[in-house]
Amino acid sequence: MRISKLFGKTLREVPADTDTLSHQLLVRTGMINQLSAGIYSYLPLGWRVLRKIENIIRQEMDAAGGQEVHLPVLQPYEMWQQSGRDKIDVLFTLFDRRERRLALGMTHEEVITQLASRYIRSYRDLPMMLYQIQVKFRDEIRVRGGLLRVREFHMMDMYSFDVDEVGLDVAYDRMVEAYQNVFDRCGLTTMLVEADSGAIGGKDSREFMAVTESGEDEIIYCPDCNYAGNVEKAVSARESIDNGKPLPVEEVATPGMGTIEEVAGFLNIPHSRTLKAVFYIADGEMVFVVIRGDLEVNEIKLNNALKATELRMATEPEVIEAGIVAGAASPVGLKGFKVIADDSVTSGTNFVAGGNKADTHIKNVNYPRDFKADIISDIATARPGDTCHQCSGTFASTRGIELGHVFKLGTIYSEKFDACFIDEKGESRPAIMGCYGMGLGRLMAAVIELNHDDKGIIWPVSVAPYTVYICPLPREGTPVSQEAEKLYEELSEAGLEVLLDDREDSPGVKFNDADLLGIPFRVTVSPRTLEKNSVELKKRSEKESEIVPLGDVVAKLKELIGV
Repeated sequence: MRISKLFGKTLREVPADTDTLSHQLLVRTGMINQLSAGIYSYLPLGWRVLRKIENIIRQEMDAAGGQEVHLPVLQPYEMWQQSGRDKIDVLFTLFDRRERRLALGMTHEEVITQLASRYIRSYRDLPMMLYQIQVKFRDEIRVRGGLLRVREFHMMDMYSFDVDEVGLDVAYDRMVEAYQNVFDRCGLTTMLVEADSGAIGGKDSREFMAVTESGEDEIIYCPDCNYAGNVEKAVSARESIDNGKPLPVEEVATPGMGTIEEVAGFLNIPHSRTLKAVFYIADGEMVFVVIRGDLEVNEIKLNNALKATELRMATEPEVIEAGIVAGAASPVGLKGFKVIADDSVTSGTNFVAGGNKADTHIKNVNYPRDFKADIISDIATARPGDTCHQCSGTFASTRGIELGHVFKLGTIYSEKFDACFIDEKGESRPAIMGCYGMGLGRLMAAVIELNHDDKGIIWPVSVAPYTVYICPLPREGTPVSQEAEKLYEELSEAGLEVLLDDREDSPGVKFNDADLLGIPFRVTVSPRTLEKNSVELKKRSEKESEIVPLGDVVAKLKELIGV
C-alpha cells in the first residue's frame, strides 16, 4: 500500500475529546473515526489490525475444538423474556412494522441455546463447542475510552455443551488456555481474576485483565499467593472483633452524633466496633443493610445476594417516610423490613449500633442474640491493605482493562430453552453449559495501552496493520525513489506487508508518521545509504538502527519477522 493512496490522515495534535491514550492514538493515526457517542468506523489501517486479531482468535478457538457459526443480531424479544433478561437496562430493543418487539443482541446465550436444543439429542452429540465473531450492541449509559466502552462492538463468544460438570471443567480449562494463547500472540500480559457473572449468570466467573492505569476496573490482588479478584468480587479475610463475652445491651446518649466517625470518636472506640446501617430499594422494596462500621457495602455483591433486578440506594425522603431515624438506625427491635447483614456481624461481640431514636445508640449488640437477618452474606468491598483470605498476605490494588470473560453457566439456559439430551440410561438431562467472551476492540485498544512510547504506537508484528514501512528520502539527481519502488516490489513479492511512504514530504514528517503509526520495521532509503548500496533498517521498538546491504534486505526482514 502507498500512503498517498491510503484512506485516512494522521493528526499532529491530540484530539480534545479523547480520554485515554489508546483513544488518542487510534484517532491520531486515522484508524478509527467517531460517528456518534460510542459508535466508531474502522478505517483501513484499523480494520487490518482488527482482522488480524480476529484471525488469531479464530485459529486458537479452532485449535481448542470450537466450530464457528454465525448467529443473528436481530432477535425476538420473547427469547429475552424467556431467559428473564429482558429488564437489562443496556439491552437495545425496537419494533418492526407489525409492532413486534425485537432486541439487538448484546450477547447470544438465548440464541445459541435454542439452536443447540434443535440439534443436540443424545449424549453422543456431546461435548460440543460453538463460537462466533459477531457485532453486538449495548445501550451504554456512559461510553468512554474510544473502543474500551462502546455501544456497538465486535466480540467473540464461545459456548460449550457437556454431559456433566467434569466435562465442563475440561472445556473451561481448555478455553482459559486458548485465551492465554490469544493474548500472548497479541503481545499482551494479562492477569486472571475472579469476577462477578453479571447479567449472564453462572458461577466460576473469571476475567482476563490487561494491567494498565487507564483501565476502568479495579483489581484487588495478593502479591504473596497471586490471588486476584475484580473489586466487584474480591473477598478479604475478616478480622474477628472479639470484645469478650456478650454483655447486656445498654443505651447510651450520643447527642448530635449521626455518622460512624462521630459515634466512634465520641465513645472512643474503633470503627470496627460499630454496626453501620445502609438503606436500599430492591425491586421497589426497602431493604435494611447492616455491615461493620469499618467496611463499605459492595453493591454488586448485595444485588447478587438479594437476586434483585433493580437495586439503588434509598433517598432521604424515602428513608424518612419509612419511619427510619437516619444516623441512629439499627436492626435491633426492627420490624417490617427485610434485613441483610454482612457476615462481618458474626465475627465479633459487643458492637455499638443505632438506638432507633434520635441522639441514642446501643452498646453491646450481638448477633444473633439481639437481632436477626433474613440474609447473611459477604457484601463488603475488599480493599488494598485487607488480609488475603487464602494466605493471610496483604492485598494491593491496580487497574485493568477487561479483555475476556469465562463463565460456568451450568443449566441456567439449557433448562429454560429445553437444550436436553438423552443420557446412557435413556433419561433426559439438560446440557451443562459454559460461556466464553472476548472483545476485539478492547483487545486492540489494550495492545496500544501496553505498547507505546511518547512518539506513538509500537505494534507487535502479529497484529500490526503493516509489517514494513519504507521511507524514501529522495533528492534530485539520485535514484532513491526508483530503489524504494524496487524494494517495495521485492518485499511484497516475498509475502511481506509493506507500506510505502511515497509522499513528497520532509524526512521529519515521514519519520514522525512512521513512529506514530507504529509499524514494526522502518526501512529508510536515502542518498547517503545508497552511496553504500544499502538501506537503514530500524525496529520501532528499538532506538538504534543498522545498515543493511540492498541485496540482503528481504532475507534480513524475513529473519527478524520470523517468516
